[in-house]
Amino acid sequence: MTTRRQFLTTAVLAAPFVQTLAKTAPEFHGAIVGHGTHRYSVDKLWSQADAAKTPVKDCHEMVQVPDGRLFLLTNHKQNNVLIYDVKGALLGQWTLGMSGAHGLTFHDGHLYICETTGRVVKVTLDGQIVLELPNPTKEGIYKPNEAYAPTESAVAPNGDIYVADGYGSQYVLRFDKSGKFISKFGGKSTQPVNPGKFMQAHGVAIDTRGGEPLLVVTERIRNEFNWFKLDGTHVRGVYLPGAYVSRPVIHGTNLYSGVCFGAKPNDYRMWQSRGFVTILDADGKVISNPGGHAPEYENGSLKVLLQDQPVFNNCHDVCVDTQGDLYVCQWNSGNVYPYKLHRES
Repeated sequence: MTTRRQFLTTAVLAAPFVQTLAKTAPEFHGAIVGHGTHRYSVDKLWSQADAAKTPVKDCHEMVQVPDGRLFLLTNHKQNNVLIYDVKGALLGQWTLGMSGAHGLTFHDGHLYICETTGRVVKVTLDGQIVLELPNPTKEGIYKPNEAYAPTESAVAPNGDIYVADGYGSQYVLRFDKSGKFISKFGGKSTQPVNPGKFMQAHGVAIDTRGGEPLLVVTERIRNEFNWFKLDGTHVRGVYLPGAYVSRPVIHGTNLYSGVCFGAKPNDYRMWQSRGFVTILDADGKVISNPGGHAPEYENGSLKVLLQDQPVFNNCHDVCVDTQGDLYVCQWNSGNVYPYKLHRES
């Protein structure tokens, strides 16, 4: 049995050398994936967008707004945002000309977009910028040698904005609702276990399932989610061996995430085209892995999570709609539009 430290050490050493496997096989359209009460039928033909008119590059993230529309964020400079209905019809599109559009969050009638080139903006649903957060490298929040490449944002109940610098210096930054910088926590770590420091703080979300709102942060390289008080105090973590997870998505009592990179049996490096979706209950237990093997626990410890069949390549995000159906966005997967997973049970 490989220890957690051995697993993480192998992953960290291999992280810069991501390798590519075969692309998703088309015959999985209509396949049933998932486990227990969370099983789904795969719809690869959901999107009715015309690739000749509205091409995408990487489909990074998707959210549903209260009127039911789905907003997809891509890093295609001509089509940063595509707007769908739940049946897959394209309702509209707009762009901010971003080549690094990466993180998409909806809160109180607005979208928050993170661009890995160093911008975080708050926009209306039709793409008008109403607020841009300070860049910490330009405002003296960071040291001169600290890079800034934000990947995700989240908005607390009081309006405070949290930004995960997942491709930069690995801080989580806190701003008030007007964009004034408040504080930061985290920073880079190279240790296999170091709560409060990050190797790749890829995603962030507000978790309101308990009595106190908490901030949950993705630790992709460590295969973890970590929860913090809103002041940055570490509370707990959940370890998902083999799953190089993307942002946490809280819906109902569960946490959903796309697994962008995956392991192989006895090979825990970051492999491309090994993606799937993982679903955790309120206690942090994995209950379903659409596209992956059924979760197994041994003496209370989760066994390595692995892709079952190549339904997906690299799952960058999962959106859950009001009916419990899922939409899976993929990075570096042949410019495919999101797949829809229809809830079976």
